[in-house]
Amino acid sequence: MTPEMLEFIAGCGKNMHFKPGEFLGKKGDPADYLYVIREGNIAAQLLHPTRGSLTIRSLHGGEIAGFSWIIPPYRLQFDLCAVEHTSVIALDGNCLRKKCEEDYKLGYFLMKHSATEMIQRLVDTRIQLLDVYGARV
Repeated sequence: MTPEMLEFIAGCGKNMHFKPGEFLGKKGDPADYLYVIREGNIAAQLLHPTRGSLTIRSLHGGEIAGFSWIIPPYRLQFDLCAVEHTSVIALDGNCLRKKCEEDYKLGYFLMKHSATEMIQRLVDTRIQLLDVYGARV
């Protein structure tokens, strides 16, 4: 992201802190924020009917969570749970969408980056599902 883009979206962000076990959001909740993890770890989880919560991906400092802010109907697709004390920069989804409408280069950059991350997370989910439902020898 260019320095100009960062400056343009800076007003959309705020610092937030989460304790271990605290949820940033649960599947189906409004996707109000894009989270940039500063410190700590977040588990992206799915609820399995018999096994409980399954961590599909662990997210660490420098990674992002909460891509659903960019895709209607703007609802979280996973539970996001802090594994340890976690600090994030929370970028307001409504504010970001407005900024993307004002600056199409920013919107394209964020959509391209988000799509790349979503594809990787789909691959991770597929691997996790193969492990959960794979043949037992």
